[in-house]
Amino acid sequence: MSVLTPEPSPGPVPPKLRPPKDSPQRAPQIAARRAAAKAAWLRRAGALVAVLAAVLATIAVTAGPIRAAGANPTAAYKRYLMVPLTSVNGVVEVLIAATPLLFTGLAVAIAFKAGFYNIGGEGQFLVGAVGATAVALNLPDAPRPVALTTALAVGAICGVAWMAIPAYLRTRFGIDEVVTTLLLNPVALLVVQGLLNGPWRNPKTGFANTIEFSGSYALPRLFGTRVHAGLLVALLLVVVTGVLVATTATGLRLKAVGQAPGAALASGIDVKGYQLKAALISGGVAGLGGAVQVCGVSHQLTESISHNYGYTGIVVATLGALSAIGVTLVALLLGLIGIGAEKAQVSLHLPSYMGEIMSATLLLTVVAALVIRFWRPRWWKRLVAKGGAS
Repeated sequence: MSVLTPEPSPGPVPPKLRPPKDSPQRAPQIAARRAAAKAAWLRRAGALVAVLAAVLATIAVTAGPIRAAGANPTAAYKRYLMVPLTSVNGVVEVLIAATPLLFTGLAVAIAFKAGFYNIGGEGQFLVGAVGATAVALNLPDAPRPVALTTALAVGAICGVAWMAIPAYLRTRFGIDEVVTTLLLNPVALLVVQGLLNGPWRNPKTGFANTIEFSGSYALPRLFGTRVHAGLLVALLLVVVTGVLVATTATGLRLKAVGQAPGAALASGIDVKGYQLKAALISGGVAGLGGAVQVCGVSHQLTESISHNYGYTGIVVATLGALSAIGVTLVALLLGLIGIGAEKAQVSLHLPSYMGEIMSATLLLTVVAALVIRFWRPRWWKRLVAKGGAS
């Protein structure tokens, strides 16, 4: 009887050695990477040039109305963009003005990123303020941590609920969300007006606003100034959103859904599901912004609680290229222009709406510059191709 001897083990498989960088085998790969990096740098440079050209065009275009109003354009631009930053109080006011724009701009950017065109940030902002007010009026003696947490959470939930209507109509029946979200904005304003002229009318003054909230619903102040903790909440949302979109698989799928829904669907991504989730999150962020505004600034609900923050959020998201850092920078810029317009009104007797004209012109020029950049002229295409080939 013979004994079968086992075959000797071949041993561990040696790892595949990577050719050194100076190897001729890797030369094509290295060249391709360098070409791609150079082309990407040229594209980013092109975007920067487009934005700078738009800013210069805005200054040139708005100089005419400023001169027609009887003011020196140079002095006006100085008050719009520089004077508010020369004092602590000016910086504080800029941050306060930028905070609601951070919420509405980020809300719009999240929805737009998924291809859901939310034009209803104004309505979601208002119902968020209504939700927080309902908590403040019905639970005036709640402890501060419970009061603030509940008010902000209810405000966000109200924004989600308000967005749920157009989101469902879009994903279930294919009804255009631009129309439905836009039409819900005046409805939200009517809800606010109905409450303020009805059960929530101030019994002491008889004016169409609520009584002031108790101190439990006042957001903490930062550094002993009027800047409130809502700014930190907004910045936290910006960071979280930016990280999720840029570094996670969920963010990659979200961008695929927004940029190429057909290809995303073919690859197995639930397009309608992602659009529904993005829309609801967008509504929640806008609603949270309304709750923060009513608890951090006004401390009561008024008809003017939103100075068109929802509509301005569309400008913020568009100018910020739907990116978290872009939304932050544009919100600060528009907050700066808004405070500067108030100072120019006092010192130069310019109309207060001149700042809105400047912001609107900036939006138009940036969009025009980006369109021109998209339809790149032949010389730019040759430059990019040459950069990638060299």
